Amino acid sequence: MKEKNIENDDRSLVETAAARIRDFLIAGEFEPGQKLSENTVAAQFGISRNTLREVFRLLTSQRLLNYFPNRGVFVAAPDEGAVIDIYRVCSVIQIGAVQAATKGHPAMAKMRLLAENGRQFSRTGDWRQVGTKNMEFHRAMVELCDSPRLSACFDLVLAELRLVFGQLKDVVHLHEPYVESNASLIAALEESDIPIAASQLEMYLMRSEKAVLGALHRDRSGRS
Repeated sequence: MKEKNIENDDRSLVETAAARIRDFLIAGEFEPGQKLSENTVAAQFGISRNTLREVFRLLTSQRLLNYFPNRGVFVAAPDEGAVIDIYRVCSVIQIGAVQAATKGHPAMAKMRLLAENGRQFSRTGDWRQVGTKNMEFHRAMVELCDSPRLSACFDLVLAELRLVFGQLKDVVHLHEPYVESNASLIAALEESDIPIAASQLEMYLMRSEKAVLGALHRDRSGRS
């Protein structure tokens, strides 16, 4: 029994550290393609190198990191195919979340605050923070489902999406159109106008996917 508890404790430590690194990815703290030093990351998160290796294996299985023999571990840089699949997953989960929304759900207040935070950062030209608040806005939207499993699944998608955004040069064009869209979407939810909110979100995701694919293609073509 004691050995089982130790095993469970180790697994919990790995999962907790992996979740913290995913949060860093969602916040844009690691760059796509960046090589990760075991010593540096282990010290940063206060874990042993052996534990970190397990964390790296977990995040690699979740497509957030890449391991290359004799080269090391690198942050993933999702391509156009990944973008299409990411937005497909976003559409299914988020539109479902909006359709499940109930009036006065606590996630709505969080979404309202994050939409306003994004607007404030846009006024000061801090587009990295606009991107982070936008990620948190969509994360809060999924909380409308009251499903820890869906939220955990969506965190993986958000981390991948942030790694897509991290490859793009024109972040202003990427985020600016959605500052007001977030405010409009939460307003519809607060009014319990679910069909309008779902329709807005569907158009929002379609427009975002098209813009991201175009920007990713241009930036990758420019580097080739």
